[in-house]
Amino acid sequence: MFYSIQGEGLHMGKPTFFIRTAVCNLRCSWCDTKYSWERGEEMSVEEVLQEVRKQPTQNICVTGGEPLIWPDVKDLLAALVERDCNVVVETGGAMSIADLPRDDAVCISLDIKCPSSHMEQHMEFDNLGHLRPNDQLKFVIANEEDYRYAKAVLRDQPPRCQVVFQPEGGRDLLPLVEWAMRDGLAVRVLPQLHKLIWPDRPRGA
Repeated sequence: MFYSIQGEGLHMGKPTFFIRTAVCNLRCSWCDTKYSWERGEEMSVEEVLQEVRKQPTQNICVTGGEPLIWPDVKDLLAALVERDCNVVVETGGAMSIADLPRDDAVCISLDIKCPSSHMEQHMEFDNLGHLRPNDQLKFVIANEEDYRYAKAVLRDQPPRCQVVFQPEGGRDLLPLVEWAMRDGLAVRVLPQLHKLIWPDRPRGA
């Protein structure tokens, strides 16, 4: 757990307390938090909440790893909402979001993995039908093949929420901007802000 700013997506720039769960069911080729795949410390929901109470912000990001692996994460989300926290849940797209709390204070940040990740075959595309206007759909894009894949997903299953295209590595925006402008896509092309501020520091490692 660590206090920083939100570096990705629609809540970029907000001071945020991050709760990073251990273990992931995916092995994305470009993953920048591989240390979270296995390493972790077992804590109860109440122990996590004790840390939340010490923070100077009500903005909470539950990330991973893959948070949805852990059954207690739903109890954690409910407890955070009860404490009037604003919560972003970052999930990799391979597990169902159907049973997550539908409170307006909870934003689901759902990834769809593109071919460069080598994990695209694991996606739960039914999740797109569960996204609400205050959620966000994110694609990490490494090359033009990824871009075409993401564009096809949006064509076939247009979501009700805003869409973020993020360059792999978080910094090289120009090609992605040019492709999105060329095709007139209604997406937001955004960097990873924390990688611009702290380029050599793994977030939360």
